[in-house]
Amino acid sequence: MAANSQLGRVIPATFKSVDYWTGFILMKRWIGWALMRITILTVGSRGDVEPYVALGVGLQASGHEVQLATHTRFEAFAQSRGLGFSPVQGDPLAILGDEPGRMWLESGQNPYAFVRRMLDAMKPVAWEILNDFWAACQNTDIILYSVLAAFAATSIAEKLAIPSCPAYLQHVHPTRSYPSPMAMPLSPLGGIYNRLTYPLGEQIVWHLVRRLTNHWRQETLGLPRLPFRSTFGKMLKRHPLCLYGFSPNVLPKPPEWGAEVSVTGYWFLEKPADWQPPAALVDFLQSGPPPVSIGFGSMTSRKPEEISEIALQALAGSRQRGLLLTGWGGLSHADLPDDVFKIDSVPYDWLFPQMSAVVHHGGTGTTGAGLRAGVPSVIVPFFADQPFWAWRVRELRVGPRPIPQKKLSAEQLTAAIHETTSNREMKMRAAALGQRIQAEDGVAQAVAALNHHLAIH
Repeated sequence: MAANSQLGRVIPATFKSVDYWTGFILMKRWIGWALMRITILTVGSRGDVEPYVALGVGLQASGHEVQLATHTRFEAFAQSRGLGFSPVQGDPLAILGDEPGRMWLESGQNPYAFVRRMLDAMKPVAWEILNDFWAACQNTDIILYSVLAAFAATSIAEKLAIPSCPAYLQHVHPTRSYPSPMAMPLSPLGGIYNRLTYPLGEQIVWHLVRRLTNHWRQETLGLPRLPFRSTFGKMLKRHPLCLYGFSPNVLPKPPEWGAEVSVTGYWFLEKPADWQPPAALVDFLQSGPPPVSIGFGSMTSRKPEEISEIALQALAGSRQRGLLLTGWGGLSHADLPDDVFKIDSVPYDWLFPQMSAVVHHGGTGTTGAGLRAGVPSVIVPFFADQPFWAWRVRELRVGPRPIPQKKLSAEQLTAAIHETTSNREMKMRAAALGQRIQAEDGVAQAVAALNHHLAIH
């Protein structure tokens, strides 16, 4: 069985903190419940889904039966990695391409505008998403869920009387050390400001989703309404385990967080074993010094041609070879100079270590991939938690000052790329941080933490 093949890796990590006899008893219990039916709920773009595919692969390798509940766009992706799949309404790229979706992208660091415009963009399919989550969780033993699925997951777990576990890519536990990922980092205001951003942001979000959540709880689940004041903080306290899929070397665990909080490291999905890079890309990489990659993932723009021109001007102005990722406004290779290459998609774990720097939007997954590669990052944040991760990269001194998407210009991007590629100390710090992240195994740590929790409880 898959569980037996993983005992040598998972069991020592799970029981390394207990004595031999206790470990033996727990190991017997672990073998007894090795096959748990786990459903993972998440919505969003590729960056919101891929870490949960990686986590699901690790959980399935340790003996569990795992299905991913997310948008149909990712069905083949999940199934190609051996996971079960339950479809959820909504195409994230189509949503971001519509006018409400574009307004959502332009909400910036305003948490109220972000949630309100997110709900506007998701309104046509929000009810169906909740019902699809409900359907996916039938006959499951435990629910793992992302931040955007939190209220649905906890309500479903309440109705089915089964356990649920937060598995987040962003921190939500209050601390004086860092602000909420949805708040503007304002270091001079100190710990009091940081601590207050959590209940304030929580109440803003709850105010905007309360009516929909309560209507669905009553109509579909037959559960009572939740109160006017947010219960999100209480929900966290009721969970004996919360998994955070980011690196403790990027965001160390602060003293206020208890033993129930496990900062595991990033949940990276390695490229398929049989994947081969396109020959034209390999030839380009070998034809000169390491280029700068520029790509903003699923973030779209009203003027993609303008963003493309900014990127090309910045590469020329900084005298760097470039690699443009994900389409870039319909540019063809005929439109590009010889020292710039365009490609839609390449596994980051293969590509980024071959770059001199990476320019991206600051999503947590892309940020983690860039940092693991050991090269500096230039971040152009759009909205949500992206400005927070851009701030952390700057605080760690492995990237220059971020450029908000609304202020992006050829001059600013040229200066940022020049600083990044010419700063020897920044390169050394990025390489050292990359080595520390490479030594982590976030998926294995998360699997061990969950298995240990299940053995105890």
